[in-house]
Amino acid sequence: MMSLSLLSTLLMACGGEDDAVPKDMESPKITNAGITANPIDCQIYRRGDVIPFQFVFTDNAELGEYNIEIHNNFNHHTHSTSAVECPLDAKKNPVNPWIYNQTYPIPKGQKTHKARVDIKIPTGVDTGDYHFMIRLTDQVGHQEIKGITIKITE
Repeated sequence: MMSLSLLSTLLMACGGEDDAVPKDMESPKITNAGITANPIDCQIYRRGDVIPFQFVFTDNAELGEYNIEIHNNFNHHTHSTSAVECPLDAKKNPVNPWIYNQTYPIPKGQKTHKARVDIKIPTGVDTGDYHFMIRLTDQVGHQEIKGITIKITE
């Protein structure tokens, strides 16, 4: 019969390995550190232009991936990530709205990543107000979201 002290010692030896590794409890950050971030709130682009996306991503442990989503804001909804209020066109129903949704991996082991993507605006999309959403996820699933208001014109 095993003594209580021996059983206690065995349980502590088996369970202590993960306890020594600090757990990642922080969300990643979307910043403009050392760069000119783009896009920014209230920027205006023309159909057929390229949006030169550029931001810096950081995390205390390890970055995972980022997603860029662009969708219309013809109904004036909000994502409340910025205090900036941009002038909006009149509400309207979409006919041929631009929808962009792409996920980009970040190389393994990185705590900092300078993201740069050129995104071409299709020529036949509806003009008007759009949201440019950035979703940054670290390796354990914590997420930071940044919503940017842009406008697309003729």
